[in-house]
Amino acid sequence: MVRLDRIYTRGGDEGETSLGDGTRLAKSAPRIAALGDVDEANAAIGVARAHLALFEAELLGRVQNDLFDVGADLCIPVNEGGALRVTQAQLVWLETQIDRLNGNLAPLASFVLPGGALGAAQVHVARTIVRRAERTLVHLAEAPGEKLNRLVLAYINRLSDLLFVLARVANAEGAGDVLWEPGRDATA
Repeated sequence: MVRLDRIYTRGGDEGETSLGDGTRLAKSAPRIAALGDVDEANAAIGVARAHLALFEAELLGRVQNDLFDVGADLCIPVNEGGALRVTQAQLVWLETQIDRLNGNLAPLASFVLPGGALGAAQVHVARTIVRRAERTLVHLAEAPGEKLNRLVLAYINRLSDLLFVLARVANAEGAGDVLWEPGRDATA
């Protein structure tokens, strides 16, 4: 278990920070950007969670915990043994939740505009932040000399799918979805 006795260390005052293995990196490094985007996604999910019904909030509670596992995975390079890694079981859990929740929703005939109920809108904001984290993770994976647990990328990709479905659930099981009307105002 993690124990934090001090909140500040002064170690980052010069623009660097430490990974879990002690490696020092610039705060502008792709791995640190990925960690920051995952952290921001987790915070946005926390805001959404505060606006949702109990079962949805509990589901997002597990996601938030898993996102700390994602951060731990990113914090220690892949070639280090014994580090906490995102697992296939976590990915399967996400897929099971997506299938379960989506099974109760009517199929879509148009794209969904982010919005509707407050909780749904907050989930959409979290979804877009997760998508940014995904792009940052791809950038990290493409960086020379960097290694990334591919399950991290798959988890984040699937998480955005879960958040899309969950936003529809929070919009009265899809009845409150705001649908895109192509060209609606093009002649106004």
